[in-house]
Amino acid sequence: MTDSVTIRTAQRDDVAAIAAMFAQDTLGGHGDSDDPADLPDYLAAFDRIAASPNDSLFVAVRDGEVVGTFQTTLITSLTGKGSLSLTIEAVHTRSDMRGHGIGQAMINHAIEQGRASGVRLIQLMSNATRHDAHRFYQRLGFSQSHLGFKMKLR
Repeated sequence: MTDSVTIRTAQRDDVAAIAAMFAQDTLGGHGDSDDPADLPDYLAAFDRIAASPNDSLFVAVRDGEVVGTFQTTLITSLTGKGSLSLTIEAVHTRSDMRGHGIGQAMINHAIEQGRASGVRLIQLMSNATRHDAHRFYQRLGFSQSHLGFKMKLR
């Protein structure tokens, strides 16, 4: 049950709430912060995302509060005869709002965006330690098909 959640494009005024959700994440290890001194970094990133024709940042709103967020990126590849894919990134539901269907509403919105854009494939990555998230994505129809690699440069 979604408890009347609305998914919409994120606005600049949402950035502090999004950063606060990321700062609550103890598993991600991204070094996020809800310190107001760090807000300019988040706002600069928001501006880059908003200016990109291939990136979209969304929020889930319930009772006027931001309770979730995710980002999508459209990627054109020469593989698959020049196919288009959609990557879902930074899916996060506010910790006190989990179990209310918000994550499912966000993923369903991303899937519909992919369908409307004519993508061949929707993909996402999840931290290897997030076993609950893996079960959630599998329940929604995603399959674990690849092994991911990362290299941190800073």
